[in-house]
Amino acid sequence: MKPTVPAVLTVVMLVSVNGTAIADAMLGLPALPIPADNPQTTDKIKLGDRLYHDKRLSADGKVSCSTCHAKEKGFTDNLQVSKGFQDQTGTRNAPTVINAAYMTSQFWDGREPDLEGQSKGPFINPVEGGLANHEVLLEKVRADDDYNLAFTKVFGVSGKKIHIDHVAKAIASFERTIIGGNSAFDRYQYGGDKTALSRAAQRGLKLFRNKARCVSCHTIEQTQALFTDNRFHNIGVGFKKIKGKEAKTASAFIKKKNNSRLDLDVEVLTDSNVSELGRFAVTGNITEVGAFKTPSLRNLTLTAPYMHDGSLKTLEEVVDFYNNGGRIKQNDPLSGFLSGGIRPLKLSKQEKKDLVAFLESLTSPKFDKLANK
Repeated sequence: MKPTVPAVLTVVMLVSVNGTAIADAMLGLPALPIPADNPQTTDKIKLGDRLYHDKRLSADGKVSCSTCHAKEKGFTDNLQVSKGFQDQTGTRNAPTVINAAYMTSQFWDGREPDLEGQSKGPFINPVEGGLANHEVLLEKVRADDDYNLAFTKVFGVSGKKIHIDHVAKAIASFERTIIGGNSAFDRYQYGGDKTALSRAAQRGLKLFRNKARCVSCHTIEQTQALFTDNRFHNIGVGFKKIKGKEAKTASAFIKKKNNSRLDLDVEVLTDSNVSELGRFAVTGNITEVGAFKTPSLRNLTLTAPYMHDGSLKTLEEVVDFYNNGGRIKQNDPLSGFLSGGIRPLKLSKQEKKDLVAFLESLTSPKFDKLANK
């Protein structure tokens, strides 16, 4: 029987695999939310680490979670859209795992509420792990003596009693260790070091809060900054792909969703038109057509390319995109779907450079070192 997940969350200080509190990684971040039914333990994190990196848990033995979320690439793959089973490509850019534990929903469209739910999907997606079902994965785990010992130690189960929810909990526990604050911005804003930011980055911070209006969605608070409102917005990225057929695409999708056992994970990664429906594919709310989750801006220097479809290669392109008011003109019929803040910013060349300098200040040193090894 699938265990139920309590809604109550507890909040604790994260502990690393060796048991040492990593306070430096937390500067600028709130205490980490931990599910009441999945507390962090050293052994569970180690087990999750192994599962996260185990390529045997895919159809061809070549794909693991780390294939698309590699630590040396900022826990992404730096591809426009990810490659999975037999080098198949999906429709979306791999979001970073760094600080994903703070997100109130997972995936670009928020179709899973937590890391436990998110971690199950890729194994059985035909363009990711390629497995026919979770039982295939569990058979591989149950046949491994070391895994049996580890699951016994962590969850008190082995053999046939190992459930996919146990696998998911272990992976999620490992992913909750992948956090990073302590950026130059954090040291400047929350650490009292007024020399941590360059003059250009300081000017960029002022623009970020004011003229550029970035802070409207990428929030900064008095004691912490997640740089996301955890909401969904249509900013025009990729939406022109379904221009003229947005209503038909949405209608056909809803009909299929209502009349069949539709697998949303499969649909959004195999049908490029459905992918562009964004949050609407999850909720059916017409106001969320083309809306995608606001990503955190932390560690952007490591996670290019950008946006849900990986269509912007550099931070300069991202700033230009917003400065131009997105890709959809205000008199275009599609503009009715856009979030209200998408309009030209009228930034000068120097202001755009300063804004990029600020965005570059959001990289955590611990991950920057990994990427530059």
